[in-house]
Amino acid sequence: MFERDKLARSIEIACRKRPVEPERIERLVNGVVRRLESLGESEIDADVVGEMVMEALQALDPVAYIRFASVYRDFREAKDFETFVGGLTDVVNGNKPKAE
Repeated sequence: MFERDKLARSIEIACRKRPVEPERIERLVNGVVRRLESLGESEIDADVVGEMVMEALQALDPVAYIRFASVYRDFREAKDFETFVGGLTDVVNGNKPKAE
C-alpha cells in the first residue's frame, strides 16, 4: 500500500543538506501523488512509484537524484554506482544511455 508520508520522508532524506527549499519538496511529493492517483489503480507497484520519484528528483537536484537512486536501485558495489553515473554522463553529453 502506498504511503504518502513514507514517500515524503524518502525524498526529504535524498534532499538532506541540499539547496532545495521545503516547498519544492512538497510540490514534488504532491506532483507524484497526483500522478499516482491519476492512474486510477487501487494497488500501485513500488517500481512505478520509484521511477516517478527518480524522474522528479532528476529535474529537481542531481545529487538528491543519485542518492535516491542508490537506495532504490540497491547499489551493492562501487561498480554499480559507476555504471549509473556513467549513464547520466552519457545522457548529459547527448549520447544514448547504455542498457542496464
